[in-house]
Amino acid sequence: MSSSDRTVLKRSVRIAAGLALVVLLAGCQVRPLHSTGSAVGSELASVSVSESRDRVEQQVRNHLVFLLAGGAGEPASATYQLDLNVASRTVGALLNIRTDMARAGRVVVSADYNLARIDTGETVASGKRSTLSPVDFPVQEFAKLRAIRDAENRAARELAEIIRADIAAALARR
Repeated sequence: MSSSDRTVLKRSVRIAAGLALVVLLAGCQVRPLHSTGSAVGSELASVSVSESRDRVEQQVRNHLVFLLAGGAGEPASATYQLDLNVASRTVGALLNIRTDMARAGRVVVSADYNLARIDTGETVASGKRSTLSPVDFPVQEFAKLRAIRDAENRAARELAEIIRADIAAALARR
């Protein structure tokens, strides 16, 4: 094989590889999930969130309503219904050996959720998510209660963001 034949062969292999790359990349679609004005954004704004049963669930619900509608509140006529079941627990992690009291711990907030179309009852997305927030337990009882409440609020905010991302991804796939 002469050097000119090799050059032509190398050139045609490069062209074929370039064309294959273009074809592969043409199938990729990159769309911003959080963009305003997108179809997913308008669908997220049409999600109604179930009523809460306790303070932590109310925190998750409030953050979700804000995130889903972009601060506009709950929709007047919803297309989807999001049912939430939130639980919270506090776990001591670092024990003081002399007093047998926890000095630090974590707050775990978990939620089961189910997103369904209101008109058909078809489940669009469902799942179980949880977050944890570390907390220090001060000696004073009121300070300890306040630290736990702050940790619950942090975990609730993070949990709402995770559930919103799950819902947005499920609606984008539809």
